[in-house]
Amino acid sequence: MSPQDVEQGAAPRAPAPPVLPPGLLAAAIPSPLTVPVPVEQPAEDGPSAPAPGRLVRFGLFAAAAAVVVLEAIWLVASLPGAALASDVGAMLVAAGAAAACVAVARRHPATLRRFWLLLAATMALAAAGRALWAVQRLGGGELPHTPLIGAVFTAGILTGTVALLCSLTAPRTTVGRARTLLDGVIVALALVPIGWVVVFRNVAAADLADPVRTLGLLYPMLDLMQLTILVAVAGPVRPMWRPMTLIAASLGTRALADTAYVSLAVRGDYFSGHPVDICWPLSYLLIAVATRYPSPRRCPEEDATTDVPLPPWWRVALPYLPVGGAIVAVLLARQPTGQTPQLIFGGMMTLLAALAVRQGLAANENLWLVVRLRRLAYTDQLTGLPNRLMFTRRLREALRDGRRVAVLLLDLDGFKQVNDRFGHATGDTLLTGLAARMQAAVDDDGMIARLGGDEFAVLVDSGRAVSPERLAERLLAALQPSDGEEDVGVHPSASIGIAVYGPQHATHTDLLRDADIAMYAAKAAGKSAYRTCTPLLRESAVSRAELIADLRRAVDERQLRLEYQPIVDVATGVVRSAEALVRWHHPRLGVLTPARFLSLAEEAGLILPIDRWVIHEACRAAAAWRVVSPQVTVAVNISAGHVRRPDLIATVTAATAAAGLAPRALTLELTESALIEGSEAVLERLGQLRELGIGIAIDDFGTGYSSLSYLHRIPATELKIDRSFVARLDSADDRAHATVEMVARLAGAFDLTVVAEGVETDAQHEAVTAIGCAHGQGWRYGRPVGREALLARLTPLGVGDPQNWP
Repeated sequence: MSPQDVEQGAAPRAPAPPVLPPGLLAAAIPSPLTVPVPVEQPAEDGPSAPAPGRLVRFGLFAAAAAVVVLEAIWLVASLPGAALASDVGAMLVAAGAAAACVAVARRHPATLRRFWLLLAATMALAAAGRALWAVQRLGGGELPHTPLIGAVFTAGILTGTVALLCSLTAPRTTVGRARTLLDGVIVALALVPIGWVVVFRNVAAADLADPVRTLGLLYPMLDLMQLTILVAVAGPVRPMWRPMTLIAASLGTRALADTAYVSLAVRGDYFSGHPVDICWPLSYLLIAVATRYPSPRRCPEEDATTDVPLPPWWRVALPYLPVGGAIVAVLLARQPTGQTPQLIFGGMMTLLAALAVRQGLAANENLWLVVRLRRLAYTDQLTGLPNRLMFTRRLREALRDGRRVAVLLLDLDGFKQVNDRFGHATGDTLLTGLAARMQAAVDDDGMIARLGGDEFAVLVDSGRAVSPERLAERLLAALQPSDGEEDVGVHPSASIGIAVYGPQHATHTDLLRDADIAMYAAKAAGKSAYRTCTPLLRESAVSRAELIADLRRAVDERQLRLEYQPIVDVATGVVRSAEALVRWHHPRLGVLTPARFLSLAEEAGLILPIDRWVIHEACRAAAAWRVVSPQVTVAVNISAGHVRRPDLIATVTAATAAAGLAPRALTLELTESALIEGSEAVLERLGQLRELGIGIAIDDFGTGYSSLSYLHRIPATELKIDRSFVARLDSADDRAHATVEMVARLAGAFDLTVVAEGVETDAQHEAVTAIGCAHGQGWRYGRPVGREALLARLTPLGVGDPQNWP
């Protein structure tokens, strides 16, 4: 491959010529191509190729191998005409390798074609140079160091180096390729003084004053330069493509052969036809064999989000490691007179210049990386908008400059449903489109940023002509669904909260908090709206947050209490059951009803521990009551979230077992909405509870879906008519009377016990009695009381206080 081959094969016992050795050209072969190359068509050069083509190529490879074997025998045996055999053998194998590279370039995809063509040019130049060398040597030139031969060999080095820099794993930028080339040059220049000391020092036969002989040191130096480029462009983690293993072996063969050639030539031991000449045709044969393998399989493109492993330290330090050795070699190469040989001095000056340029490129790359990292740090990668970090930075700068600023906080309404229905990829596409629309709506009147997920923010300072409210209206208009979005059921909208910086804000976080408060107020107002934070909103939100914090402590400090409202037989006044109602004895606000804090408990994730505590306490209370009145049961309200948990059955059975309560004495009350929205797993779970004997009551019936089809599926035992219907029985409301009567008959048809809730007056009592409701609950029969107070109403026969009878 390298021009040295040509020189070496023809050189008689003389010092090294300035022409590059054959091995140097081979060193130009591209790096171990570990590329995930997208294959455009099936490879035809591998085993899948047609049989005739395979036979022809096999015959060519066999012929080339035979030439190498014959040449090796000829040179080792020192047969007559060894020099000519060396030249002819190298020419034939190099030409065959060039032809094989051209053929494989035609069969491989375009991504590999240039690589193989450059390799073919390198092989062709090696064959041409060796032919010129042989002709001029036979014409009488012992070592024909003509400019023409030197130009051919130099061209081969250039094509080989270009092949390296054009390989699929090489840097794609001009700066990157220049940096890689400089790495090779630095290594080569650092090896000049090292080679001087190792090869030339103390060799009396070498006339170092002769530039022709001295420049022979450059042969292995250039080999190692290309080898450095090879290592630099090799992918650190990708699998090695099999042909590149052979090409790397070819390059290693050239490097060793050129080193041996220089060492022999300096000592005057080299002659044309020397056994070392067999190394160059062997390297060409390895290139030819490499063409037999198919192109790499199709691989997916690298994911930009995938972490690319860092290269090992030695790969980064590779161009600098020989420099230390060069410094030591310069000291050893100094002549007794204290002078440094001219070649060494010139090489070191050139090395310093190359190092300076290399560091300049590195500094330029570092600056580019800093700019890119800064852009990545402050930019949202999905939408291209500024991210939370940039938004916070700009907001703090505006406040520090004393500008009057406002913040608009946007949260897209129902975006989770888009992801659930169409997938995250579609959601990301929609999010990108909405971000572009919002950016266009804001224009130059503010800075819009994506804070994360489906949350955006706009910063407006005093220098803008538009008001925050007007900007919010423009944003809402921009988010109106287009015709295509309406067709697929996508309805993008946003809830926007506005906060204007004022004396009440100590830091930028206070301003963002107020914008968040206003945004949730906009959601509560029906979404697709905007609200401005007011002192009243802020106070309400702060109170809400404080109440949630107090509730966390209340659960831990046992500030919750249970009261029980009796459920009676409306005909006799007998207490049949009692509903457990939780109360919060707040140390500052007094007794709080469930309506004040249960929604907060669900929001804060405290509803489950509260539910569990209520179930256990209610079961213990019922166990105590049943000692006096064995037929009394207890009813406990269960949250919708608790119903969906698979550990509900374990919680209930553990509570009844711990209290010694029969499962049939416990009824779980669930709202109609919670039951209707339940999945098949929820219905199966309720069925298992019924099999255990636990009652299931549909609470507040008539206020939810009231789906008759679901009544067939829900394993309910009891139906509680909502108090809103019972309350209208006082008046002459025929519709209310008909509704309650219809529900009672429906319950009877489904074999469900009916409980009328909210019975507070005698008229209501008489109405539900006339309708046929068996049980009633309300102030007419008793207010919620403590566990012991309810126990006092019970008698051994289960008969209530006669004063409470109808």
